[in-house]
This record gives sequence, structure tokens and C-alpha cells, in this order.
Amino acid sequence: MSRNATLFVAVSVLSGFGSSAMALVSGIWILDLTGSPGLAGLAGFCVYAPTLAGPWLGALVDRLPRRPLAVGTNLGLAVLLGALLAVRDPGDAWLIYVVSFGYGLSYVLLDAAESALVPAAVPPGDLGAINGRRSSAQEGMKLVAPLAGAALYAWQGGHAVAGLSAGLPVIGAVLYGLLHVREPGRSPHRREKMALPASRELRITVLVAAVAIGVSALTTAPQYAVVTRDLGLPSAFVGVLTSGQGAGSIVAGLLAGRVIARRGVVFLGVTGALIYAAGLLLKCLPWTPVVVAGAVLNGALPWTLIAAVTAVQTQVPERLLGRASATANTLMFGPIVLANPAGSALVALGGRPGLAIGAALCVVTAGFSRTRSRQPDHA
Repeated sequence: MSRNATLFVAVSVLSGFGSSAMALVSGIWILDLTGSPGLAGLAGFCVYAPTLAGPWLGALVDRLPRRPLAVGTNLGLAVLLGALLAVRDPGDAWLIYVVSFGYGLSYVLLDAAESALVPAAVPPGDLGAINGRRSSAQEGMKLVAPLAGAALYAWQGGHAVAGLSAGLPVIGAVLYGLLHVREPGRSPHRREKMALPASRELRITVLVAAVAIGVSALTTAPQYAVVTRDLGLPSAFVGVLTSGQGAGSIVAGLLAGRVIARRGVVFLGVTGALIYAAGLLLKCLPWTPVVVAGAVLNGALPWTLIAAVTAVQTQVPERLLGRASATANTLMFGPIVLANPAGSALVALGGRPGLAIGAALCVVTAGFSRTRSRQPDHA
């Protein structure tokens, strides 16, 4: 890999480790403080709520130097994570939600900035492979970070995990500073169109990713219920499942570029959604090894995101990539705002019904999208 590609992957490793550890520990921390799987699942709601403002935040990114913005956002995130050191009792659980919201805000800004910086740093033909490697590195941290985070949490508590996670964005800021990239042209027009191009591939891949990612939020609380209620395991076992998903994500990310080159982005997204659905169904079975195997298959989820991100980067002008990427992220991650609390409500039916409903949504969307991709385009 080139120097820039290596730096991007290194940033993905750091952000993947920190976000995976904190995403797991935030839920477990709230679960231990409140005793409620539903409230624990709502931590994800706070992380993804800022995506609803994606188009406007993306427009801001297009009017600012992207690399300095990425550096500053990482440093701000480090300060924010330090606030978790003040959490002491159940009455402080709100602070975890606030920090989770700030984490989500940083995701929107960094994703938009990176989506514009990556095409300016690597050849267009390598975008699929680089996006796959970045995803493999970031998602692959789920193999290590959740177990490490859960172990550190069990040993020293949430404050230790928060302190570790706060240090990682500082290193990320340094790595962004080392990038040698040509800043894409910025768009000074505040009212310039934010919508995505009416490309069929772009529409389909964003749709598939939106449903699959929404389902991942819908099934968060039901997964907690399956682990603690149906299987009778400690809450920290969620870390094992997340690590299993990370193992699947490593393979998925490394293969993504090849699949795109041979079959295209639509095939990658649809196939990822179907494999993810199969994993959810395996988690419905009352045998722990099979549930872990389902988590590994869930590692195909990044395929839906890689397909959509690659479609955006190859079909949108560079000067608009910030807002286009953020708009796509709003469409893909916005459903989490509704799906996450809906999943918490589904826990009343038990853990497995929520997983089965999520699998059905993925299968139906994949079938519709595959059929639609084969029809003549009259747009």
C-alpha cells in the first residue's frame, strides 16, 4: 500500500478499536448501572442521532479544509471522552448518553471529511480495495477491542476504558496531520444541491445499507436479551459476539475490493445483507456455539456500507463529496434513530422475535433491490 493508504488504514485501526470498545462498554456500563437492557440499547440511539443532521454538517465540511477539520475533531473527541471519568452512580448514566451523542457527531464530521480526502489520496480504481481495507481494519477491531474493553471494564471499570479510548483520538489527530493529500476543491455555495445523484447503483446500495444498518440497531437490545435471559450468560458475553462479528468483518473487508471488481457494488451490498440475515437467524437458536457462528456471519454487514460508500465516491464530484457522503450517511444511519428504541420495545416479546424480524427485513430488501437492479432504468 502507498504511504497515504497506510495512514488511512492506521486511522481506521485506532478509531475502530476506540469506538468498538466504547460502544460495547457504554451499553454494559448503562446495563450495570440501571439493570435495564432497553436503556442499555438506547446508547446506540445517541450515537446515531447526529446523522439526521448529516446533509448540513456535510455542507459545513465542504466549506472547510478537510484535514485540519479531521485533526480538530479528533482532539475534541479526546476531551469529551474524558468527561466519563465523572460517572459514579445510576444518576450519572445521562452523561454516558451525552458522550455517546458527541461520539456520533464526530462520526458524521470525520466520515464526511475522510470521504473527500480518500479519493484525493488514492487512484479511483483503488477506491473499492482501500475502502475494504479500511473497513476490515476498523470493523476487524471488533475481534480484539470488545474483549479487551470488556476485560478492562471487568477489571478496572468503565473509567479505565474511557481513559484508554480518550488517548486514541489524539494519535489519530497526529496521523491525519502526516497525510500528504491534495485538498479537494471546496464549495462556497451554501445552497448548492445536497441530494445524491439519481444513479440507480447509488440508490440501491444506499437503500440496502440503510435497511441492514437499521436492522443492526433494531437487534441491539434483543441481542442483550438473548445473551442474558435466553442463554443465561453474563452481560460481558456480548463482547464475545462482537468479537465474532469482528472476525467475519476482517474477511469481508479484505474480499470487498475483489467482489466489486468482478460483480459490482450492487452485488456486494445485496449479498452482504443476505449473509447478515442468515447470521441473525442463527442467533435465534438455543445453542451458544451456533449463536457465536451467527455473530461471525453478521460480519458481512460492512459489505453493505462499503458498496454504498464506493458508489458515492465514484459518482459524486470531489467538491461535493463532504455533503454527499454525509447525506448518504443520514439515509443509511438515520433509521437507527427509530430502529434502536423500537428494538428496545421488542424486548418485551423476548430476544429472538426481534432478531427474526430483522432478518426478514434484510431478505425482503435484498430481493427487491436485486430485482430492481435488473430492470431497465427509465429515470
